[in-house]
Amino acid sequence: MPETMIRLADGFWRITGEVRVGGLLDIGTQCSLVRRENGRYVFLDSYTLPAPVRQQVDALTDEGRKLDAIINLHPYHTLHCEWMHRTYPDATLYGTARHHEKLPDLPWHATRCEEPALAEKLGDTFAFSQPKGMPLVCDDESVHFSSILALHRASGTIHVDDTLVYLNKGFPLSALPMTGRLSFHPTLEKALSPKAGAADEFRDWAIELGIDWADARRVAAAHNAVRELGEEEFSTLIGEALGRVKPVLDRHRAEHG
Repeated sequence: MPETMIRLADGFWRITGEVRVGGLLDIGTQCSLVRRENGRYVFLDSYTLPAPVRQQVDALTDEGRKLDAIINLHPYHTLHCEWMHRTYPDATLYGTARHHEKLPDLPWHATRCEEPALAEKLGDTFAFSQPKGMPLVCDDESVHFSSILALHRASGTIHVDDTLVYLNKGFPLSALPMTGRLSFHPTLEKALSPKAGAADEFRDWAIELGIDWADARRVAAAHNAVRELGEEEFSTLIGEALGRVKPVLDRHRAEHG
């Protein structure tokens, strides 16, 4: 995937990057630069910016002087946090508990991304949501389902890593069933907590998300593509995605209640 910075809406820029599986298959990654109502900026997630992209970012943010924060929303996206902090050291650095654990030498803000206090600090710009019925970090480190979803209120843009997937890639990724449609990450079955009610907690969370964020205008999804949305289409797409994972939720209920 080419490393580019694209303006998706007024005040919202998406930066695409490269992540290779096994050193060969590029599944892509993203971070977003968002302008707040006060004219200052926030990064959602981290990425090592190539020189042309960094020049664009620095032109918008006055060489980083207008950058308020770097908010790392996915617990497993840690590769680029050190570079981002080193490049913009005056921006407040937010992360999840796993970021704090894996990179203890970075000056993390005490408020963690999974805590309600993050919304209290940045609620004028974003709404945040975390899937229910599962931990943010599973014991199985190959399960990357859960993350913190962010809705930029002004542009109606949802920034999400892994929890919701929208792919638009050539072969072999084009053969995957989630290509061309908004879906839940395929590790849902492993992500759900092995306890009674977890499947219903997840379903209720997804329904509530579709209702609360019904006015969203687009989804910027890792690892690859943006899905533009029609009027209240997000609710429909979440409902369809839930329908496709019904067998997963039914199996969980049968085993755990």
